[in-house]
Amino acid sequence: MSRCARYLAVATAALAAAAPASAGVELSALDTSAYPTIRATVVSSAGRAAAPTLTENGSPVVGLTEENLGRSKAVVLAVDDSRSMKGKPLAAAAAAARGFVAQKPAADSIAVLEFGPRPIELSDFSTATIDADAALRDIAVAPRDGTALYDAIVLSAQELGSSPLAGRVLIVLTDGRDVSSQATLADAVAAAHHADVSIYPIGMEGQGFDPTALQTLARETGGRYFGAASTDALARVYSSIAQELGHSWRVSYVTSARPGDRLHLEASVAHAGSAADSLVIPVQAGDVAAAPAPSKLLPTGAYSSASRFALGALVGLLVFAAAFVLLAARKGTWLRNRLAAHTGGQRRARRRRRGEQRSALLGSILRATERAFGDLRQWQALQKMLDRGQTPLRAAEFLYLVGGVALVTGLLSAAAGAPVPVILIVMVAGALVPFFVVWRRMRRRLGAFEAQLPDLLITIAAALKAGHSFKQGVQAVVDEGQAPASDEFKRVLTETGLGRPIDDALGEMAERLGSENFEFAITAVNIQRQVGGSLASLFDMVADTVRQRQQFARKIRSLTAMGRMSAYTLIGLPFFLALAISVLNSGYLRPLFHTSTGHLLLMLGMAMMAVGSAIIKKIVSFKG
Repeated sequence: MSRCARYLAVATAALAAAAPASAGVELSALDTSAYPTIRATVVSSAGRAAAPTLTENGSPVVGLTEENLGRSKAVVLAVDDSRSMKGKPLAAAAAAARGFVAQKPAADSIAVLEFGPRPIELSDFSTATIDADAALRDIAVAPRDGTALYDAIVLSAQELGSSPLAGRVLIVLTDGRDVSSQATLADAVAAAHHADVSIYPIGMEGQGFDPTALQTLARETGGRYFGAASTDALARVYSSIAQELGHSWRVSYVTSARPGDRLHLEASVAHAGSAADSLVIPVQAGDVAAAPAPSKLLPTGAYSSASRFALGALVGLLVFAAAFVLLAARKGTWLRNRLAAHTGGQRRARRRRRGEQRSALLGSILRATERAFGDLRQWQALQKMLDRGQTPLRAAEFLYLVGGVALVTGLLSAAAGAPVPVILIVMVAGALVPFFVVWRRMRRRLGAFEAQLPDLLITIAAALKAGHSFKQGVQAVVDEGQAPASDEFKRVLTETGLGRPIDDALGEMAERLGSENFEFAITAVNIQRQVGGSLASLFDMVADTVRQRQQFARKIRSLTAMGRMSAYTLIGLPFFLALAISVLNSGYLRPLFHTSTGHLLLMLGMAMMAVGSAIIKKIVSFKG
């Protein structure tokens, strides 16, 4: 080949590589084969730096997914090994493909396929370069004539369709037209659409070469055709494809449009510009949604333009009527308010009665719930937790509040377009938030009481030494102490004033607080009241014992702090890494959240984390 032709090939490859950087934004390959999912390709000069946004008929698209083809993806390298590629062309093609494999991102999974009279898989998908490199080294010319280009594309699309990676790319190199495929060009395009594959054909442009079929494949699937005038340009062509992938985004979303509707799509990228294109959702034979048949509810032309206009007019009329009724009601309300002073406030009385009826209905629902579940041990434990945290709610009210929070968070996540597993996780997390708030409130109140316990025992002992009675000592704690101890002892005195024995009131206080140290003190008091002795000395001894127990517990807590921090780190690290990876590479974890295998791995990971945290908690816990 002449030196001029070689320079021309190099210049062509350089222009192809530079095209995305200077093209601004390009929207192409609008695909409705997976309706109601609409797919398209956006090529942006911003590359990976900025993800595209999409509008449909002027409205922002909801639930848009974007996948940059320069990031983690599945790639099939299909190389034509027909007899026309014998010698230097096949060797140059294999060497250029090996260079592409060597420079691939670490997360890319690559498979190799050769096709002559029929397609043959040479290697499975692997992120390691050694498998694809070995397959390309061993590629050889087919033993007989034939080029099964379309069969190779169909087989490659099927293999790519089984990949869990969202980005799927087929790079096919050939020097001739298809002569031995059972599939047609339409079958190849349909297979690529079904697997959401972008095809980047490379044509070895020799004498009599016709690139029409390859250009059609690229245009219909969101790829780009690259022509190589000589074998020396192949390495540059593969480099251009790698650069092109970094500027290409595959976007998809679920449309609410019906078959037959015309959509105007506009893709925008920050600091790069925008591009627009239109398509009509095809009407398929037998598609019920495409041609709504007359029904008992809607007439035949319910979805025509005239019907939509009539429906809009009807909605506007209803809104006008509602506004008129609202204004009239406000006018009547003003008149009734003026007359209320002369009619004895009958309206206020009716409003109060309606409020009392609603309160009675709500109260009956709560009482029915209490009767149905009040005997359960878990229900009583929940009520005890609310009492210990001094939360002004009954167990039934709290559970209805938890259900409402879970429902609201689930609806918000569903409106944001989250998948079902994420919605369930968000609902569970939302339901746990009230439990966590009440638990923290309980622990904070119990910790404050435990800190006050030695001092209040010494206060009671001092009152007893001064000649006061035990009840007067408790009154001193109420007068001089702080919450929560003063509040609890005030309740004890109130119950005692109503005739309840002080031993029973103190016992219920110990059970209500759940303080083991206070239970220890009450047990000592009950024993002393039965066997006799100096109560003041007993309180001094109990106060010293409680203080030593608290110091020992704090010492144990400091010694096990490293184990607890290890548990927090090991549990929080996966979530932190998931967040960091999602920020750095938004599509990397998509198979984990959008495939059944990924959901299984998530559940398995959560279960293993729960078991591990339980084991670590058992190791660092101490009861003494």
